Amino acid sequence: MYTPKINSNNEVKEGSCFKSIPVSSGRESYVPQVTPDRHQATARKLNDKLNIATWNIRTLLQKGKLKNIKQEMERMKLNILGLSEVRWKGAGKITLDGHEIIYSGGTESEKGVGIIVDQTVSKAIKGYWALSDGVLLVKIAGKPVDLNIIQVYAPTANSNDEDLDKFYNDLDTAKPECKSQDPLIIMGDFNAKVGTDKVDDNVGKHGVGIRNERGEKVIEWCQTDNIIVGNTWFQQPPRRKWTWKSPGDETRNQIDYMMISKRYRNALLLAKTYPIADCYSDHVPVAGKFKLKLKKNSKPSANIKFDLAILKTNQIIREKYQISVQNKFEALGDAEEIEQQWENFKSAIMEAATEVIPKVKRTAKQKWMTEEILNLMEERRCAKGNKEKYEQIHKSARKMQYVKIELDQ
Repeated sequence: MYTPKINSNNEVKEGSCFKSIPVSSGRESYVPQVTPDRHQATARKLNDKLNIATWNIRTLLQKGKLKNIKQEMERMKLNILGLSEVRWKGAGKITLDGHEIIYSGGTESEKGVGIIVDQTVSKAIKGYWALSDGVLLVKIAGKPVDLNIIQVYAPTANSNDEDLDKFYNDLDTAKPECKSQDPLIIMGDFNAKVGTDKVDDNVGKHGVGIRNERGEKVIEWCQTDNIIVGNTWFQQPPRRKWTWKSPGDETRNQIDYMMISKRYRNALLLAKTYPIADCYSDHVPVAGKFKLKLKKNSKPSANIKFDLAILKTNQIIREKYQISVQNKFEALGDAEEIEQQWENFKSAIMEAATEVIPKVKRTAKQKWMTEEILNLMEERRCAKGNKEKYEQIHKSARKMQYVKIELDQ
């Protein structure tokens, strides 16, 4: 039986020669520091143990990939999952079955990072900052201090020095946004090998293989910013250390890391990989168990969407709305303060709309992702040790996805 090499050399995966791409200039790009709501919620103690992981999933562009990853996230009982190589354009956030996905990409479907949080953590999110297609900062309300998480995707081994310098400049831009007393977690695919040699309090002896030049760069940055590489400090069997395997599974390396600020190193209780997790990627997730407490932030209820187009096509509704607005304005008393006048105006408009204008009907999501497809993905995960069977199941799942999509259209 063939046994893959575990870092017999300095090989690190190489990707396409991408140029460093800034976040696109769309309306959600370069999202500034998102501040908490003006009205802070009363703190409520949530689970003081958080399971956090990072995973290079290669792409989220494939149909069904996000659902697959969410299924794996739930199976591993993760609260937070950082993603590298998302390949989504621009920056923003979406929701999926109660989970919130925050992402930061470029102008092309390349690179990109993201963070998925479960329903519990989503209630504690204060904001996010999408710095680039390689660096994303998310702030989470904690008790007594906030939690900052930076998800990264570093340039690949065949990228130039300018790309690497830009990546670390983005990291250095994100770090000052985090208060020194707050715990900071940096995680993701660094495309670097820190090796097995212990370095001060920054790198432990439980890494994999021989340190390379990119690894030296990582260590230098960690020493400057008082960061420890968490998954090098826990003794684990080799299969719980490597994070990436080469094509053909000839070489396995550790290039994805779970890091934390040095003053909070005791908050990291465990860090290891989960090689059985599967999303058809050449990487495996690195997961850590953290002892941290969160707050619950109150969030405004979803905005009501009215069918305003009907005012142009339906004369009866238009006239009713005009009369309702007029009556409410006449009933308003005179307010001296400008702010009160504005509040009265908004209230009259909204009340009239609620009474007369129908709401926009939400369209049902397509149901192409069936239980049958999810079961195939689970079969694929269980077949990771059999390459031929694994690929066969993957092709079957992909074929079924496209058939279901065609039937739903």
